[in-house]
Amino acid sequence: MNAIKPKPGLTQPALTQHRVLKKNQTYSVVVDGLSHEGRGVASLDGQRVFIEGALPGEVVVIKLLNRKKKVWQAQTQSIENHSPDRVTPPCEFADICGGCSLQHMSLEKQHELKQNTLRNQLKHFGQCEIDQLEPVLTGADLGYRTKARLGVRYVAKKNKVLVGFREKNAPYLANMNQCEVIDPRVGYKLQALQDLIYEMDARQTIAQIEVAASEQEVGLIFRHLEPLSTGDLKKLSTFCNAHNFLLYLQPAGPASVHLVTDFIADKASQERLQYHIDGLKLSFHPLDFTQVNQSINQQMVARTLAWLDLQAFDNVLDLFCGLGNFTLPIAKRVSQVVGIEGSQAMVERGYENAQANHIQNCKFYAADLFLADSLSKVDFDLTPNFKVLLDPPRSGAEAVVRQLITKPVHLVVYVSCNAATLARDCAILQEGGFKVAKAGMMDMFPLTHHMESIALLTR
Repeated sequence: MNAIKPKPGLTQPALTQHRVLKKNQTYSVVVDGLSHEGRGVASLDGQRVFIEGALPGEVVVIKLLNRKKKVWQAQTQSIENHSPDRVTPPCEFADICGGCSLQHMSLEKQHELKQNTLRNQLKHFGQCEIDQLEPVLTGADLGYRTKARLGVRYVAKKNKVLVGFREKNAPYLANMNQCEVIDPRVGYKLQALQDLIYEMDARQTIAQIEVAASEQEVGLIFRHLEPLSTGDLKKLSTFCNAHNFLLYLQPAGPASVHLVTDFIADKASQERLQYHIDGLKLSFHPLDFTQVNQSINQQMVARTLAWLDLQAFDNVLDLFCGLGNFTLPIAKRVSQVVGIEGSQAMVERGYENAQANHIQNCKFYAADLFLADSLSKVDFDLTPNFKVLLDPPRSGAEAVVRQLITKPVHLVVYVSCNAATLARDCAILQEGGFKVAKAGMMDMFPLTHHMESIALLTR
């Protein structure tokens, strides 16, 4: 048990007996570790406590929030001695906004934490020991986020509109007027958005704003729960025109999203945003999945291409291919690439991008890759010893890797936003004769505990 330091105003019973810990009470503890989510870890009267905002070696006063599965969750109230890894958060709202969790931690410590998380997950879930991970791919830690969903709420008691992310450990929107991690074309205009919506008739029925930024343009999708008045439409158009935003409205589900920015001369050509990758220009709808950090995306694609060791005669299977972020750069270097995605709309987007970039040696198919026999439902023929790229969502690719171990695949590159499911799927591939040759972390989400990982497996 850690020593409990007496604190003025805090009741400290005899240390020889365990206290009954209570929610919302404050205690002083010594932090002795970090969770994989970057929370400080301490022992308090024989119970483990995860502490938001605390770093190893610090003595902190904490407030207990709740207890789940015999582990207490807590937040830092004050710090008695500061870790050398502690830095001043770049955002003035870091203490209240739940959008970022590691702004108090140096980038070096963040990278160490994430590398250790990847290594431990591979060991625990993947039964794979990797002593030396590949160098971390890094980029700008501020202004990097090109996709975001901002909550909107009119607070009648304060007669104020809030736009931003939720508070830490609370369902309410944080009272913030700028965001340091969102593309600054939007991140520094939260106050302007609040003022705009406050002046609208629909200030109580605008539910959220979806942000999608490209190199040249920024699209804003306003989700509104009731029809907008003519005056509100004019206010939105005037605002977007002034700030060089593309205006989209969403009156119902995702299929209802439509561009309404009337000052664009060629409206049809502006339905899509664009980004460049490997000398290609890829178009996307604002609701399409794209990587949130384009600097890291550029580096990630380059590392993936290198690890695939692409040759002119290769055939490659790109699973969870999206709109062709990896597929089309691969196509430039090989005989044939086949991309498979669960969404028919994304398959069509892949073909649109292939055609726009004059690429003809790729095919796209729609299939549910979470089904046990998904690959058998797709009509494609790849030569023996083809290569595979995997880039699944957080839930991983368990169903499809179980199919791959029965196929003539000799090399797999696995890109993942969840180290735990990456490790689980690596264990399955190892059962099929694969070996993890190398792995690394890519800091796609600086200042948060989230990360992108990559592994190379061969057999």
